[in-house]
Amino acid sequence: IAKEVAKLLEMKAQLGGDEGKHKFVLKTPKGTRDYSPKQMAIRERVFNAIITCFKRHGAEVIDTPVFELKETLTGKYGEDSKLIYDLKDQGGELLSLRYDLTVPFARYLAMNKITNMKRYHVAKVYRRDNPATTRGRYREFYQCDFDIAGQFDPMIPDAECLKIVHEILSDLQLGDFLIKVNDRRILDGMFAVCGVPDSKFRTICSSVDKLDKMPWEEVRSEMVGEKGLSPEAADHIGEYVQLHGGLDLIERLLQDPKLSQNKLAKEGLGDMKLLFEYLTLFGITGKISFDLSLARGLDYYTGVIFEAVLLQSENDHVEEPVGVGSVAGGGRYDGLVGMFDPKGRKVPCVGVSIGIERIFSILEQRVEASEEKIRTTETQVLVASAQKKLLEERLKLISELWNAGIKAEVLYKKNPKLLNQLQYCEDTGIPLVAIVGEQELKDGVVKLRVVATREEVNVRRESLVEEIRMRTSRP
Repeated sequence: IAKEVAKLLEMKAQLGGDEGKHKFVLKTPKGTRDYSPKQMAIRERVFNAIITCFKRHGAEVIDTPVFELKETLTGKYGEDSKLIYDLKDQGGELLSLRYDLTVPFARYLAMNKITNMKRYHVAKVYRRDNPATTRGRYREFYQCDFDIAGQFDPMIPDAECLKIVHEILSDLQLGDFLIKVNDRRILDGMFAVCGVPDSKFRTICSSVDKLDKMPWEEVRSEMVGEKGLSPEAADHIGEYVQLHGGLDLIERLLQDPKLSQNKLAKEGLGDMKLLFEYLTLFGITGKISFDLSLARGLDYYTGVIFEAVLLQSENDHVEEPVGVGSVAGGGRYDGLVGMFDPKGRKVPCVGVSIGIERIFSILEQRVEASEEKIRTTETQVLVASAQKKLLEERLKLISELWNAGIKAEVLYKKNPKLLNQLQYCEDTGIPLVAIVGEQELKDGVVKLRVVATREEVNVRRESLVEEIRMRTSRP
C-alpha cells in the first residue's frame, strides 16, 4: 500500500497539485474600509458642507502627493512618529505615506517660497495605528484641512479658524458640541512654574493630552512612574489642568502670582484674552471653553491649540455631558515652514482639520436608526415605453435629454414591461418617467409621469427638457 500511495503522490506532484487554485481571503486590509453607494452618498453630503464653508471663507484648494520623502515627515510628530507608514526603497528614494496634510503644506510653502496663503485640502492620510474602527479610527482616512499662512495681526486668523469649526459643526447638525481652546505657551509656562525640567516638556505634554481619555490619577502615575517627574511637580500640574472656563478664568490666571511671572504664559494668556474678545464678536463663545488640560500631542504647535468634541448627554439627569470624542482639531504652528526653509525663514500658520470619519460614523448610525431612504444616484427621469418595438424611440429621446444635460436612464431591454420600469423608479428614487408610445409620437408629445403622485401630463417634446428641469430643481 505504501508503495502505491508513494506512486500516486508522485503522479500528483507531476500534474502540479492545487497550487493554481489559491484560496483568496476576501477582506479589506486592517483599519481600512470600502464605501457602498449609500455610504458614499452620506459622505458626499458631509464633504459638500465642509468645502462650501471653506470656500465661503475665501480659501484656495491645493493637492500634494500621497507619499513624501521620509525625511520630510521625520521629527515633526513627537511620540506619534512611530505611526508613520514607511515604504520600501523605490529607485533610491526613501518614502513614507503622509501622516497628515499639515506637514506637506509646510513643505509646499517652503519649496515654492510662498509667504501668504489661505488654502484648503481634502485628501486621504495614513497612520499605522491600532485601529478602533467602531469609534471611527482607521489607518487610511480623509482629512479636511483649512489653513491660513502669513504674517498678520495676532488672533484674527485664529478666531476665524474657530468660527469655521463652529459653522461646520452647526451646519452638520451633529448635536451639542464644545470647542476646547488652550495655548502651547500657557502650557509650557505652566510646566516651567510647576518645576518640570525643559527636557521633559514634550513628553509631559503628551501625558496631559491623555486627560480626555484617562482620569487624572492614571495620568499622574504615568508622569511620575514612567516619565520620572517628581510627585510635587505632578501635583502642581494637577491644580492647573483641572481648570476650565472663559474670560473670567483668563483674567484670574493673569493675576496668578506664579503664572503671571512667567513670560511665555503671560504672552499666551494675553493672546487668549484677545481671542475671546474676537470670538465674542463672532457670537460663538457659548460653545467655547478655555481648558488648561488641552495639550494636543503634536510637536509642531507653537501657540493657540483647539479641539472640538461632540457632547452626548447619556440621559437627562446627568449634570456633565459626556464627550464622544474629537471631531476637529488644530492650532498655530509658526515654526514648521522654517524647518524646511534652507535659510530658516519662518511663515506663521494657523489651521484646522475636520475629522471626517468620526462625523461620518455618527451620521451613518443616525441614518440607520431613522431608516431614512438615501438616494445613491441623481437620475431625474427614466425614459420608458408602454408598447413593444419602441427601443429606437427611447434611445433617441434619452440622447436628446443627455445632450441637454438632463440626468436620465433607460432600462437595457428591448421590450421592458411598463410595470418593471415604474418599479425600477420606485426602487431607486427616480422622481419622473418620460413615457413614449405610438400615440404620443404621432402627437409630438411625451407623457411625463410623477412617480410619487402617479399624476401624468402630456408635454410637447420641445418643452420636455424645461419641464423636467422645473420639476426636479430643488425647492
